[in-house]
Amino acid sequence: MYSYFLKPLLDTCIALAAFIFLLPVFMLNFVFLWITNSSSPFFTQSRPGKNGTIFKIIKFKTMNDKKDVHGNLLPDNQRLTKVGKFLRKTSMDELPQLINVIKGDMSMVGPRPLLPEYIALYTPEQAKRHKVKPGITGWAQVNGRNAISWEEKFQLDVWYAEHQSFLLDVKIIFKTFKKVFVSEGISQQGQATTTAFKGSSNE
Repeated sequence: MYSYFLKPLLDTCIALAAFIFLLPVFMLNFVFLWITNSSSPFFTQSRPGKNGTIFKIIKFKTMNDKKDVHGNLLPDNQRLTKVGKFLRKTSMDELPQLINVIKGDMSMVGPRPLLPEYIALYTPEQAKRHKVKPGITGWAQVNGRNAISWEEKFQLDVWYAEHQSFLLDVKIIFKTFKKVFVSEGISQQGQATTTAFKGSSNE
């Protein structure tokens, strides 16, 4: 009942209300990023959603497109702008994903949508994270975010997919506010965000 009817309804209502309320902040970020990046302030990328269905995720662009002498993009930590660093620290780079929630691609709470190329690397157990819609925040995000290993993230994601409930979602949302306030788990040590997933055998 909750997963199939109430949760989608709540997602749409909460995301729409949050988008309207945060519209001034949204527009301010838009202007600052347009100036600092000298290009579109948005970053879009294909991500797998529920049952592996591909959609386009929308985020604020926190890194520039600077390249080395060979035409390759510089490492993430060299392309992360000052404005982008602030947006990541406050999690405001995630605001445009409210549009994904309104469209029905995502939920407010669920496993984070990762890269499509990771799907082939999942174990059958890890693949269970796609039984539910991906979310702006999730059980793994409030229990370590990028500071924990991929194995730990997937274990938390699968646990959430199999124990999804209204009370759990409320708990995750409240814990998310706390994590954002104290800026915990934003990145792995020595990384701008986190390392790439290369399969469980390489953990």
